[in-house]
Amino acid sequence: MAHKVTLIPGDWAGPVVADSVCRIIDAAGVDVEWDEQVCGTATWEGEGEQVPARVLEAIRRTGVALKGRIATPVGADIANSNAILRRRLELYCNIRPLRNAYGLPCRRPDLDIVLVRESMEDVYAGNEHEVIPNVVETLKVTTAKGCERIAHKAFEYARAHGRRKVTTVHKANIMKLADGLFLDVARRVARGYPDIEHTDIIVDNCTMQLVSHPQQFDVLLLTNLYGDIVSDIGTGLVGGISTALSILLNDDGIRVYESTHGQASDEMGEDAANPLPLLTPAIAMLHDLGEGDAAGRIVQAVRDALADRGGTPGVGGQATGQQFEQGIIARLRD
Repeated sequence: MAHKVTLIPGDWAGPVVADSVCRIIDAAGVDVEWDEQVCGTATWEGEGEQVPARVLEAIRRTGVALKGRIATPVGADIANSNAILRRRLELYCNIRPLRNAYGLPCRRPDLDIVLVRESMEDVYAGNEHEVIPNVVETLKVTTAKGCERIAHKAFEYARAHGRRKVTTVHKANIMKLADGLFLDVARRVARGYPDIEHTDIIVDNCTMQLVSHPQQFDVLLLTNLYGDIVSDIGTGLVGGISTALSILLNDDGIRVYESTHGQASDEMGEDAANPLPLLTPAIAMLHDLGEGDAAGRIVQAVRDALADRGGTPGVGGQATGQQFEQGIIARLRD
């Protein structure tokens, strides 16, 4: 039986990359019934909405989506398109593994850390206003409910995946109420998981330790803003956007697998578009769909293509995006 998956190609070079990823998955022998939904710049111009209701309905129907990055139209009063999708589906949990599966040159090839990021509250809630001319106030939203449910997700993830430690990242020494609440709730939740060690660290120290001694970390539990920043630092350590992936979850069982970046491929031109930023979350999706064998074979095919300098220039190769895709597919069919 075919897996039913909502496909959101995204903007910039997203449609080109999405087509490439679909062909690679097909070559691996996985039967997927793709429900393609366009949103972002095109729908803003044509439908007056960045994320139309039909897109949300499609994701609810399939329960799983593969998503490229979607653009936010220019305008100070227009909300971020990706944040809109998260809020409307209440995708409050963001899983971001830091691991180089392909053997790309990087500073920390042995790193294996998972970030669990709250993705609906904090300053990303978008509550801003101008108090008086030239004085702007941004509200940092923190609720006990939001803290508790993301903390449970972090400890449940650690337990389910054989992880030994959860570290809560905060700035409670300065933001004693907001980050103090996040830390207090995390400590309370931790008491329900005696098999998992719980520690905490101030966010600025975390960034230094992640670069200098990352082996001390296992699962990091973070608020929205800190999670965004720390995940980019970690991504830089493990090989860049070609190794990055993001999984968004809610309590209704919906899972959205997405690339974390997208515009750079468009700036380089479609012919040089690298499929890995979307293929990497697609591989995680295949694992969760019970297609672990196919996922493993795709990873090996990518590693072999990269070893032969068959990747695009952005990952150390000399191939076009199409040639990179064809090289992966050829190895899957050998």
